[in-house]
Amino acid sequence: MPKVKTPFLVAAVCVTVLILLMPAPEGLSHEGKVSLSIFALCFILWTTAALPLSVTSLLAIALLPLLGAMDAGRAFSLFGNRAVFFILGAFMLAAAMMSSGLSSRVALLFLRRFEGSPKRLLSGVVLSCAFMAMWMPAHAVAALTFPIVLEIASALKLEPRRSNYGKALFLSMAWGCVTGGVVTLLGGARNPLAIALLREKYDLAISFTQWIAIVFPIPLVLLLVVHFLVFKFFPPEIKDVKPARALIESKVAALGPMSGVEKKVLAVMVGTIVCWIALGDRAGLAAIAILGASALFVVRAIDWHDVERYVNWGVILMYGGAIALAAALEITGAAKWMVTSLLGSVELSPFTLVAFIAVVSIILTEAMSNAVGTPPNAIAYSARYHRIRDSVKVGVLLNLTTLGVFLLVAKLYWTKLGLL
Repeated sequence: MPKVKTPFLVAAVCVTVLILLMPAPEGLSHEGKVSLSIFALCFILWTTAALPLSVTSLLAIALLPLLGAMDAGRAFSLFGNRAVFFILGAFMLAAAMMSSGLSSRVALLFLRRFEGSPKRLLSGVVLSCAFMAMWMPAHAVAALTFPIVLEIASALKLEPRRSNYGKALFLSMAWGCVTGGVVTLLGGARNPLAIALLREKYDLAISFTQWIAIVFPIPLVLLLVVHFLVFKFFPPEIKDVKPARALIESKVAALGPMSGVEKKVLAVMVGTIVCWIALGDRAGLAAIAILGASALFVVRAIDWHDVERYVNWGVILMYGGAIALAAALEITGAAKWMVTSLLGSVELSPFTLVAFIAVVSIILTEAMSNAVGTPPNAIAYSARYHRIRDSVKVGVLLNLTTLGVFLLVAKLYWTKLGLL
């Protein structure tokens, strides 16, 4: 059972009470001050993980009406954002892929094509994880591929924390998942969350295909960067991967022909993606996601036990609460007051503002999700084939490169699209 980090919890409560007791600054309403106090509480709890992230989000929803930021009906209705239901539908589709074995088949068949040499096998791990993370949550892909990579490392007799190739395999798995998860709306809940906030507050809609068109240059370049950095810092000490090739072949053979359930899941998944592309603007991404998930039950490709087993309900609760809190900050004027207070009368270009947000986001996400930044990183680290310092020394360069690539794409590509 995870421990509650009492000092951080006490500090968060003290900061919240202090803000509540202070008189509202000029330009900030009482409701805005209350929303700001709840935001401060959640910010500390999220960044320190003093409480489970989902519990903190639920606490935010409860405190909004309790402390008088808005009435209860409005506060709780904010949880029912369309992004929450899109995430739920996407998670159920991913659950069907995992429970049916379709995801394992795709991963192994992908790896099978890259088994000729140490570098090719490593490329296969990166690319297969990235490809899978385009259609499933990145943490689910990491959990799925982890045992496969672990068996490969064992078959190659790689020594934990000493083998360069062992370090490279697990870091490639983690970073492939994270990078591929950016490409579509299915790779991580943060993607539909961003779209939902834009739509709710500014009435700006981004379709499934528009998202891909906007972001694809970033992960494309970063996958090349991941390859380069991993090979640079962890050059393979082995020359032959025949044991790994034999392992992959045996696993593929053990799968046998595609089952009827796998075919049903594949058909529903493809049909859902086609509908997102063709009908997303008119029907809504969330509605299509829920219909796709429902279709799995109609064709008997999944049962509720599978959903309970594979769907990360904590993530859904976390993002529902985050959306509610973000909406409260906007509705009460607290968000506008914060921006005005921070920037004052300084006029920033759209590009400069985007750069500032990117830097802050990179810094915050290094700690907010967990001790090593993201769930795929945590899963990879649990194998104990590399140390934290191994991921940090390459991760710092990867972060800096990511920022540079992001800003370059924003300046050269997004400007042409009319986004900046």
